[in-house]
Amino acid sequence: MKIVICGAGQVGYNIAKYLSRDQHDIVVIDKVPDLVRRVSETLDVQAITGYASLPSVLKSAGAATADMIIAVTAEDEVNIVACQMAHMLFNVKTKIARIREQDYLNPYGIDIFSEDHIPIDMVISPEIEVAAAIEHKLDVPGALEVIHLADGRVKLMGVHCTEECPIIHTPLGQLATLFPDLNIMVVGIIRGKSMIIPGKADLLLPEDDVYYLIDSKHMDRSLVAFGKEDDVSQNIIIGGGGRIGLSIGRQLRENRPELNLTYIERDREVAEHIAEEIPGVLVLKGNVLDADLLKEANAKRSQTFLAITDSDETNILSSMLAKQHGAEKAVCLLNSSAYEGLASTLMIDSVVNPRNITVSSILGHIRRGRISSVHAIRENFGEIIEARIAADSALAGKMIMDMHLPEGVRIGVLIREGNVIIPHKETIVKLNDHAIIFARVDVIKEVEELI
Repeated sequence: MKIVICGAGQVGYNIAKYLSRDQHDIVVIDKVPDLVRRVSETLDVQAITGYASLPSVLKSAGAATADMIIAVTAEDEVNIVACQMAHMLFNVKTKIARIREQDYLNPYGIDIFSEDHIPIDMVISPEIEVAAAIEHKLDVPGALEVIHLADGRVKLMGVHCTEECPIIHTPLGQLATLFPDLNIMVVGIIRGKSMIIPGKADLLLPEDDVYYLIDSKHMDRSLVAFGKEDDVSQNIIIGGGGRIGLSIGRQLRENRPELNLTYIERDREVAEHIAEEIPGVLVLKGNVLDADLLKEANAKRSQTFLAITDSDETNILSSMLAKQHGAEKAVCLLNSSAYEGLASTLMIDSVVNPRNITVSSILGHIRRGRISSVHAIRENFGEIIEARIAADSALAGKMIMDMHLPEGVRIGVLIREGNVIIPHKETIVKLNDHAIIFARVDVIKEVEELI
């Protein structure tokens, strides 16, 4: 497949990195020479310098023969025009655009991004998706990661193990004996800089980040097993009132009107806009790093502090400060993967990465068909792939131990006739099973071919 990616920032770069592994023909466009140079020097893709919305630049990128355009520049208008040009001039079949300005997404109830208006096939709104991810984390305050799979019947959970975790130093093969009715499959462990796909003999150690698949009915019990049975938040401080701050506030006020929400925002106009848009919130104007302001926000009585400014460093420092002043949990927005592995050592309980969320949404659309969704787990670790098992799949009708799966692959869950099955080596994968599979990044293409 030939794909033109407009934008070589963090999202565009990571999409190009993932797709180049799948041996697609990728061309990346960006107006910043340094970003183009980085792509050219580190990825096996073509990269050109120019404005992605210009017809001449799209032509140079080979849009006339492209199957798809993915517009993820920093400017909504460039993304929109790039897709419009790709449609009108080059008849590109599939057009995906990142749109951050919410005013474009609800123009008086009319779907402007459609064949009859602006022909974009998929619109990605990081603000809406990040707000949804944060709300999922508030549902499960003890988890690093919560991803809903199979229409909510299964969850991917990430938890951080401490010395108090009841099952540390326990071989994973014994979990079924200790918890015979718990439908759980551990698919990944991050231990320092090591990324481990565990076997039954592997132990969980203190400071491990553990990722597991769980039947949603058993989610609460799994958290007890890991020592993570925390109360759901009622008092929340939101540090940062920009687009994401506004989106999460609107969503929480609509879905959970009983919550007590307090904002800290340094820009007067933004603070006033938040107060007007979200009823019943307390908005404090000032710096989220001001200890006196955190006291005024009553941090010592808050269950959760959400650090969602546009600065990773401010989010990290404000999270640490809020915890020092009594906040029970800190959820931190981090755009750079460089900090993600340090979260647990910095008093941060959970991390939200907008880039990973956006990349996962786009990958899921690209790999659609039998693959219904794709979710990236941490930087360069792996993906959770949801897929339907068709008659011509190499997996259909075979026992798992006879499949000779590539190293780094786990069939974590099968959903059959509405039942959630945690498979073992003698389980037979059947036609029309809904499979949830973990694949290490270097074997994803092989898994797609098996499906």
